[in-house]
This record gives sequence, structure tokens and C-alpha cells, in this order.
Amino acid sequence: MSDAVLKVQSLTKKIGNATIVDNVSFEIKSNEIFGLLGPNGAGKTTIIRMITGLINRTGGSVMINGSDLDKDFEGAMNQLGAIVENPEFYKYMTGRKNILHYARMSSNDISNERIEEVIKLVKLDHAIDKKVKTYSLGMRQRLGVAQAILHKPSLLIFDEPTNGLDPQGIREFRDYLKVLASEGVGILISSHLLSEMQLMCDSFAVIEKGKLIHTKEHMIDEKTETIHQVSFAVNDGALANKILQEQFAEITILTFDASTISVSATREQTAQINRLFNGNELDVYEIGITRKSLEDKFFEITEQEMRESV
Repeated sequence: MSDAVLKVQSLTKKIGNATIVDNVSFEIKSNEIFGLLGPNGAGKTTIIRMITGLINRTGGSVMINGSDLDKDFEGAMNQLGAIVENPEFYKYMTGRKNILHYARMSSNDISNERIEEVIKLVKLDHAIDKKVKTYSLGMRQRLGVAQAILHKPSLLIFDEPTNGLDPQGIREFRDYLKVLASEGVGILISSHLLSEMQLMCDSFAVIEKGKLIHTKEHMIDEKTETIHQVSFAVNDGALANKILQEQFAEITILTFDASTISVSATREQTAQINRLFNGNELDVYEIGITRKSLEDKFFEITEQEMRESV
């Protein structure tokens, strides 16, 4: 049996003659934070609205923790918690009364103990009895997370969750997600903020003009990832250059000077170079590695897609 908490197959949305989402398929596992990346207007929010049942699909299927959205809508929704765009609350009511209101609407029985547990998890116990109109944006976002996880869903979905948050709020939100994932929840996040997604997500998919153009199971694969640049601080840069040219010709040397040599290499090649230097009585004082960021990868992927579509 698959451990996927979300399975999207051939998801399609058409409006008139325009195809907004085109045959998108992906899976999310329990414990996984999955990023849906793409520029504004790429179709990310449309995908999320179809998964959550807010809009109809033209084609495709959605399974949430084994429940088919078409055949068992209520069962699927009981497994789902979501914040689509900014969370909305009754501002004249306290945070606690808002949470109690959502608990009463849930088809699951939610105990007072669970409510208190969630309030502590999102660190709102100091403000839960204050009116929501006094809350900062970050506090409202935390209240939104509390509402979304009240019924212990298997899948959480957040659409642009860090919009408007300050750096501290973003970091707190990121920490909440990691705690939830560690407890077995699968999480789908849509965003165009690549630097934040790199810190939050375990894996990602790239959406461009409604199409899924790339998926990656691991954000950084330490064993196979090509390293953008490796710098060796050595006692003789010219000698290091000579050794590599003579004994490791397939390595691309980027730059070298009297005390440093920089190359493009994989993780395994980096270890081989270090052993080669040591075997030739060359002192290595430091190894610095710069990997491609998610932003670098994103632009590589989208630029390649543009070239292939011309």
C-alpha cells in the first residue's frame, strides 16, 4: 500500500479554450514537506483550489490519504487542513472563541485537551484570550495553523503562507511545519519565494504555464548533486594546478593563484582531489563548497523549458 497522503493524477483545468492547468501529476508522502514552485500566474493556486475542492476539475483525480475526492468527498476533507491565501477570522472575537467556533463546525469530535494542545503548539497561549483584531499578521497566521491542524489531518496545504510575514514570523512558521512533518503529516506549500522554500521543503515540483516541468525527490542529494564550485586553500596553488592537469585531467579548473585553486566537481571527486593532493605532499588547509541554490536550479529549469518550447 502506498504511503502517499496526497496523490494527484492528470489534474487539468480549462476555462473556455484556455488550459490553466495541464495534466499535472505528483505525490506527497507522510513526513514530507513538498514545495510547489512557480512564478505568479503559473497555476499553483488553481491546483490547490482543485485539490481542496474549492473549484471543479476539468479532468484528473485527487486522492487524500486513500480517499477519492469524487467518491468520498467528506472522507477526503476530514484528512485535510488548509490555508488558501490569508486566514480569515472573526476579528471581534478572541482567538480562543474563533478556535472553538471551528471546532464546533468540524465533523470530528475535538476535545478541550486537543484545543489546548494546539494553542501551545503554535505558541499563542499568551494571546489566545485577546481579540483577533489586536493580533499581528504573524499571530493571525499562527491562529490559522491552529485551525488547520485541530482535527489532526494527514495532509496540510498552504498557499503563499509567508506573504507579509517578517523574518521572525517566517522562521517561526518554518519551525512549526518541521514539527508537524515529524509527527507524520504530509505538507504541500505553494510559493514563489525560492530562498524560503529551500529552507522549508524536502522536495519540490516546478509549475510553468500550468504544466509540471520538473520534479525532484530531494532538495539536495548529497551523493549525486553536482557541486557548483569547490575551493581548496593550499600551500602551493601552481603545484595544485599542475597535479590536476597531469593526474585528474577530467576535472574543470575554474581559477587558481598562489594559495587557492577552485574547481567544478562532484562530492566524490572532491574527496579524490583531496587524497591526490595529500599523496603529492601538498598541504590542504581548507575546502570550501558552494552548491547551486534552489534559485539557481529554478532558473536553469525554466530557461531550459523556454529553449525547448521555441
